[in-house]
Amino acid sequence: MPWLVALPALDGREYVYRVHAPADALRGDLFWSAFHCHDDGPHPRAFDRFDDALIWHANTDGSDPIDLTVHQY
Repeated sequence: MPWLVALPALDGREYVYRVHAPADALRGDLFWSAFHCHDDGPHPRAFDRFDDALIWHANTDGSDPIDLTVHQY
């Protein structure tokens, strides 16, 4: 089951990662999975604060569209 985890980074952007985990996965496990994936990549460092991350379930059955609008401030 896919989850989406948005991590704010030092460059002011949010990087969104798809994490495959069971429906009853702990939010902390989803966060750390996305954080370590980001940390291994070429992007600027992400904040390692759990409270700053956005975590939501990605519906894959097509019943509810996912809003992936990019917001730049």
